[in-house]
Amino acid sequence: MRLPQARLDQVLDRFRQIEARMGAASDGGEIVRLSKEHAELKPVVDAVEAVQRARAEAPDLEEMLEAGDPDMAAMARDELEALKLRLPVLERDVALLLAPKDRDENASAMLEVRAGTGGDEAALFAGDLFRMYQRYATLRGWRVEIDSLSEGDAGGFKEIIAAVTGDGVFGRLKFESGVHRVQRVPATEAQGRIHTSAATVAVLPEPDEVEIDIKDGDIRIDTYRSSGAGGQHVNKTDSAVRITHLPTGIVVTSSEKSQHQNRARAMKALKVKLYDRQREALDAARSDARKSQVGSGDRSERIRTYNFPQGRVTDHRINLTLYNLPKVLEGEALDDVINPLIAEDQAARLSALEDEFG
Repeated sequence: MRLPQARLDQVLDRFRQIEARMGAASDGGEIVRLSKEHAELKPVVDAVEAVQRARAEAPDLEEMLEAGDPDMAAMARDELEALKLRLPVLERDVALLLAPKDRDENASAMLEVRAGTGGDEAALFAGDLFRMYQRYATLRGWRVEIDSLSEGDAGGFKEIIAAVTGDGVFGRLKFESGVHRVQRVPATEAQGRIHTSAATVAVLPEPDEVEIDIKDGDIRIDTYRSSGAGGQHVNKTDSAVRITHLPTGIVVTSSEKSQHQNRARAMKALKVKLYDRQREALDAARSDARKSQVGSGDRSERIRTYNFPQGRVTDHRINLTLYNLPKVLEGEALDDVINPLIAEDQAARLSALEDEFG
């Protein structure tokens, strides 16, 4: 892909404007906004300048070829061949940086895992999935804080909701949203028959500042005593908080020990849910123009199967099959699934950019 010079100049001009404005700005809010845009554009500018340097080399090398000096011509020929290989790679790097991207790519996220069809086995599988994401988060240096959970009768979780905090969480986990299916022999199965169960995963972006206006009259706040397995850590007071957003029917809960903390966390969760609803509406409006369904976020779609007898993991969206199921569920090899999904999404964004440039 050869990017038009006018498009590259546009990036450089905007960067220079920001730098000039940063030197003159006195308003704190404007300085923060400009600094954020400067940080976002800096890697793009570096990549653009690398392309421009490479493009500028070509005429000089061609002149050396025609200069008549055999040794210089041989050297120029080698460098020109290397340049022809290097320049498309540099241009692709710029194209990826310029391609339309999810504005929440670097955001933290709310992770929701719920048991689906399959009874106790579905709850156990939901527990396996949550532990997979928990271990993956640890490997990447992210923090996981559980907001609420409902345990399964035989173990695992009927539902568990957690905040995953760190750089680029949503960008890496957003393709996990959907129905995950497991095929295995349950521990309670006396005859060794393989059962199929399912769990659903939802990953919602949690931007630093979610600008959602919530009117007091639109919410109902209830306090209650959270349930537990018994012992000293069971709440003795009505400290758990449930907030219902009346216009949409969205319900969020938080059940830690502090009612004040629970209220703050539940309000944050509600804002994330409402923000996600806005994202879904925007995605639906753009659905006709989508090149790929990889990042559709359709949580009713069966996206992946974990087959224990064969040690197989299959992602149905990109027809990817791996035979390292234990390591995937340990979180160690989850990148082996996520990276191809990201690559597929990048290819779709590049395709959209190619259409733009004709």
